[in-house]
Amino acid sequence: MSGPYVIRGSVSLPEAELMWRFSRSSGPGGQHVNTSDSQVELRFDLAATEALPPVWKQRALERLAGRLVGGVVTVRASEHRSQWRNRETAAVRLASLLAEATAPPPKPRRPTRIPRGINERRLREKKQRGETKRGRSGRDWG
Repeated sequence: MSGPYVIRGSVSLPEAELMWRFSRSSGPGGQHVNTSDSQVELRFDLAATEALPPVWKQRALERLAGRLVGGVVTVRASEHRSQWRNRETAAVRLASLLAEATAPPPKPRRPTRIPRGINERRLREKKQRGETKRGRSGRDWG
């Protein structure tokens, strides 16, 4: 593997807590596909981990509640033909999933007021447009 997978800042995925499982990928292939276990399933016990700060852990458990099975998050990768590249892909995918799930909530939007000048200009332009349209009616012709 290419070293620790950083979630954010100095927090990274501990290699000891990652559980790997390998199986045969589905889809077309040659004789090679029947013998190689290139699909990767990476499991990470989010409920039991000590690697994440408690606040991050709580946030991740809430946000990933739909994906968790018994507190464990699972990521699969089978895009590549080599197991090594699928391992890399799965680990990066898990790290980005956890980074997204532990991100702080966005700041609430402060509603802003429309400046009075802009509103007055809009109403003036609407009135002008109405005058233009009224001037097109043919009631004065005659």
